Amino acid sequence: MDLENVVLLNQDFFCRKTDVVARDLLGKYLVYHHPQGDIVAMIAETEAYMGAGDAACHSAVGKTKRNCVMFGEAGRSYLYRIYGVHTCYNITTDMEDEAAAVLIRGMLAVGGIELLKENRPGVAAEKLLQGPGNLCRAMGWDLSLNGLSVCKKDSRIRLFAAGKPPADSEIVETTRVGISKEKDALLRFYLKGNPGVSRK
Repeated sequence: MDLENVVLLNQDFFCRKTDVVARDLLGKYLVYHHPQGDIVAMIAETEAYMGAGDAACHSAVGKTKRNCVMFGEAGRSYLYRIYGVHTCYNITTDMEDEAAAVLIRGMLAVGGIELLKENRPGVAAEKLLQGPGNLCRAMGWDLSLNGLSVCKKDSRIRLFAAGKPPADSEIVETTRVGISKEKDALLRFYLKGNPGVSRK
């Protein structure tokens, strides 16, 4: 991807309703400045966690050491571990008093694929970033990235818009995965037919 012909997503993009941001992130490009070169991936699958009123959202229990990044400004990386094994990557959204975030569930790698394969050897290129745990494992991300802005030109993780956004007919809206509360909320979004999606 030619980074000279794309638009960096600024904080205003993330200071909106979380479900709107989650949907609008589809088809956007995430660029990670890896020590050995840039990794580029198209966002194919997201989930919205809407804040204190969403029982499945981490902020529903109030501010804790784990979730404190959610209570800050939008456009920050929010990482946490589940089951003591998997790291998940989110981006904070909405206004500061909402404490909401979008989980990045799946992406399709388009650059830096050999770097990703170092962390997931033997996995096909289109499956490297399927699922939030696999995504972070392939990227080599850990909790040291927690709280970092994605909106600055020198950020290690940045997001860009390139080309036309996907049409409504290309987007599937469905229920979130692996939660026990608010299971019927249609807050998961993915690009129809994109191989970066973790599950259909």
